[in-house]
Amino acid sequence: MPKPLLPVANRPIMEHVLRLLKRHGLTETVVTVQFLASLVKNYFGDGEELGMELTYANEEKPLGTAGSVKNAEEALKDDSFLVISGDALTDFDLTELINFHRERGAMVTVCLTRVPNPLEFGITIVDDDGKVERFLEKPTWGQVFSDTVNTGIYVMEPEIFDYVEPDVPVDWSGDVFPQLMKEGKPIYGYVAEGYWEDVGTHESYVKAQADVLEGKVDVDLDGFEISPGVWIAEGAEVHPDAVLRGPLYIGDYAKVEAGAELREHTVIGSNVVVKSGAFLHKAVVHDNVYIGPQSNLRGCVIGKNTDVMRAARIEDGAVIGDECLVGEESIVQGNVRVYPFKTVEAGAFVNTSVIWESRGQAHLFGARGVSGILNVEITPELAVRLAGAYATTLKKGATVTTARDHSRGARALKRAVISALQASAIDVRDLENVPLPVARQQTARGSAGGIMIRTTPGIPDSVDIMFFDERGADLSQAGQRKLDRVYARQEYRRAFPGEIGDLSFPASVFDSYTGTLLRAVDTTGVAESGLKVVVDASNGSAGLVLPSLLGRLGVDSLTINPGLDESRPTETADTRRSGLVRLGEIVASARAAFGVRFDPVGERISLVDERGRIIEDQRALLVMLDLIAAERRSGKVALPVTTTRIAEQVAAYHGTQVEWTTTSPDDLTRVGRDDATIFGGDGRGGFIVPEFSSVFDGTAAFVRLLGLVARTQLTLSQIDARIPQAHVLRRDLATPWAVKGLVMRRVVEAAGDRSVDTTDGVRVVESDGRWVMVLPDPAEAVTHLWAEGPDDASAQALLDEWSAVVDSAGR
Repeated sequence: MPKPLLPVANRPIMEHVLRLLKRHGLTETVVTVQFLASLVKNYFGDGEELGMELTYANEEKPLGTAGSVKNAEEALKDDSFLVISGDALTDFDLTELINFHRERGAMVTVCLTRVPNPLEFGITIVDDDGKVERFLEKPTWGQVFSDTVNTGIYVMEPEIFDYVEPDVPVDWSGDVFPQLMKEGKPIYGYVAEGYWEDVGTHESYVKAQADVLEGKVDVDLDGFEISPGVWIAEGAEVHPDAVLRGPLYIGDYAKVEAGAELREHTVIGSNVVVKSGAFLHKAVVHDNVYIGPQSNLRGCVIGKNTDVMRAARIEDGAVIGDECLVGEESIVQGNVRVYPFKTVEAGAFVNTSVIWESRGQAHLFGARGVSGILNVEITPELAVRLAGAYATTLKKGATVTTARDHSRGARALKRAVISALQASAIDVRDLENVPLPVARQQTARGSAGGIMIRTTPGIPDSVDIMFFDERGADLSQAGQRKLDRVYARQEYRRAFPGEIGDLSFPASVFDSYTGTLLRAVDTTGVAESGLKVVVDASNGSAGLVLPSLLGRLGVDSLTINPGLDESRPTETADTRRSGLVRLGEIVASARAAFGVRFDPVGERISLVDERGRIIEDQRALLVMLDLIAAERRSGKVALPVTTTRIAEQVAAYHGTQVEWTTTSPDDLTRVGRDDATIFGGDGRGGFIVPEFSSVFDGTAAFVRLLGLVARTQLTLSQIDARIPQAHVLRRDLATPWAVKGLVMRRVVEAAGDRSVDTTDGVRVVESDGRWVMVLPDPAEAVTHLWAEGPDDASAQALLDEWSAVVDSAGR
């Protein structure tokens, strides 16, 4: 169903929009249509019933937000016009908006509003006079520094069409507005007061119904208010013994029998029958639905012409499509989708969903791919659906590389993933158990993408399903959103019998990896140096690649904890710390040059100097930076903005420069691909060696360090001693999702005239160089703060000051 036809309080959203337009004297309207256009045309016709003139502009192919309006240019070219979305519910004062546009002499006026969670919208920044300073489409939490978003309502002058190319996809915010701003054209933003809800998700759809019933939005309701908040439309029959607890709405010619109970925020469509003993709470029921006796519906949506039989139970968040049959005593669990024309058998227990806590955005992906508790949140069924969705985003016959860590859970889930990929016409190269960097490197050798399943670092009962692109890097934000959409729709491609994908197991993976690594990374001087190193494989898959690597390097090495331990696929912070202490003791007694400890999947390393002292991760980053910059003397290094500014001093001293990135690993990867980049790191043991790959690779970092130490003939403690001490402190504050946008706006306001950097989150720089950074977490109701000063006390004072700002907004 096209979104504009979704009924809110028994009227399509688009009808509410058209009635708003008419209220403000805008009766000539062009409707741009594409998806299921005939349904929209059949419903509204020429607009005569609404007292309006409607014409239609058909898009043969998607043209984007601006391209679709350009497609209707013929009807709009003579005067100012207003653009409004047919699927957003609003009661904004459009007359005021138009007056503002004319008073400012604007070419474009963008209607803005404030929202608590700006992630799914375009943020717009305006100055005191309303002039637009910046647009940002679909930001990450790291880019949120305002809660003023673009509603997609615009007032425009016909000259705008000169900036829109015909018959190609063009977007207002992404293409046209930046060009206008570059040319200095007058673009203004009008912050509207009133109601606006972009009805794009189940939650927002149910919320819009509740808001109409609560009177939060000024729209016309058909029918009579028989008691406060209880609306009954013409021709409806409601038995006196039915229990009605408003606000609720009962559509025309509906029938509610004695003993039925309708609770708040329930909406009943036209010709719906609600039998005796049925219970409905926050349920949205479309037209011509039969709801049987003793059935129980909570927080769900029921499509038109569906029959819900006796004692069926449909839980919160479930959606039943049009023309379905839900059998007697069946249970449809929360958040399940039942597509149109389906039958749920009597007594069936439908539970195909996984429990995802509400995290402020309907988003599968966290910082480490798709994560959750094994067999609770991440089940084989979920793995199959995810892999099917991923396969659907790729071409038939493409190759995907799969890999896992050494845990049993990862092994079981990977088999489910492989089956789903093959069934979707994808060829699979299975590497079995390999270090994460090897999986990435092998994916980049001719695969369309990759999937790695590993135990979540530090959480033994949890797993991560990681998706790679064709370069072996994490799937981009756009790629994640595409996969999200396919997964949410549950529209998976299936192969015909002759198209089932192949499964192969490539040979000599480790030899291939180490050969490529040693050809790419400079190891001159290692064989002659007589260096002795101690390597701790942490009983993880990193140990699988070390034998062929250390043999070829010709270095005197002692490897500890080389065997795989299925019972310990990850390590806690305490285990890691005690492992490093033990490594330090061995390095000191063996008189080795240094010690290196891999994480269980070989992605990150920790260092111990020749005296056996642990070099903390942030410090190890500076040591590696110093060594590489001193050798290369040019180029740039990629570091996240949370890194100490001492890194800038170290880089500059050796003639290199820092390119600051966001805290997202895929942003570091992006800079790591640049030819001028000589090094990258995240300060948490993750290092990028660009001559070999643009992703974190513990083995590559170890080989690079070996070469550097062999050639400089300085010890790690000597290098560490010549770098100034850094004083960066961090704090995490609980922040409800609903106020995250407000928090960031308050931070920008509190910054005043101080220098503000919005590379990621908001970094406020004091005149004396001290700085604080405020960054909302993308996956949890938390805000992160970092502060740096000349000593711990000044950094602590900054943290205290800005924690108060964040807390005040969160109250």
